[in-house]
Amino acid sequence: MKTSQKTVIRLEKLQKHYGAHIVLKEIDLTVTSGEVLAIIGPSGSGKSTLLRCINYIEPPDAGIVTVGDVTLQAEKKASAKQLHDLRHSIGMVFQSFNLFPHMSVLRNVSLAQERVLGRSKKEADERSMDLLEKVGLADKAQQYPMRCSGGQQQRIAIARALALDPKVMLFDEPTSALDPELGLEVLSVMRRLADSGMTMIVVTHEMGFAENVSDTVMVMADGNVIESGPSREVMRNPQTERAQRFLKAVNER
Repeated sequence: MKTSQKTVIRLEKLQKHYGAHIVLKEIDLTVTSGEVLAIIGPSGSGKSTLLRCINYIEPPDAGIVTVGDVTLQAEKKASAKQLHDLRHSIGMVFQSFNLFPHMSVLRNVSLAQERVLGRSKKEADERSMDLLEKVGLADKAQQYPMRCSGGQQQRIAIARALALDPKVMLFDEPTSALDPELGLEVLSVMRRLADSGMTMIVVTHEMGFAENVSDTVMVMADGNVIESGPSREVMRNPQTERAQRFLKAVNER
């Protein structure tokens, strides 16, 4: 781990199902401060659903979710305050950019700061410009998202998530909708975030990122965690037959 061993996220026996279909089967997970966890595995293994359960976009059906000082038990209905406190500490970046097309890039990054954090427009804009500078897009502040490339739009989405000062960032295959060259722009920003000590959980199909940037790799299949450990060990010498089969298939593409 990169920094302290303080636990930022803990999942205990997390389950999610849709009707008779069980998507997550008693997932246990601990992520510490400054850790970068990459989650890999075949399509349909529950990776994206796991991220959505962490911030309660998809409420789990059983188990316990702890993020920072907030603990939610699936069997008990979460209060509005609990959900606010939970989500306030989490930034999430999706496959799709989800930017407001009728607002400038600057306004896309500033709006939530004013509404969620109560910052003035001036304070929010200053913070937004600082973040846009960090993702290499300060010159796009007054443009509209449609005038930006896919890679630029995803970097704007990252800046928007960071603007709320989250304790942890969740990335759901952030480069999957981009061509390889534009994907590299986004991965570069994520690498700098990792180097800065941001706690991150990244669902990804980018095996190079998983091996070289993350601290820990978790392999999922059929709603289970089938292997987890230090990134290079898992990527280069997986111990389970299912993980071996998945990584062999990926490497032969």
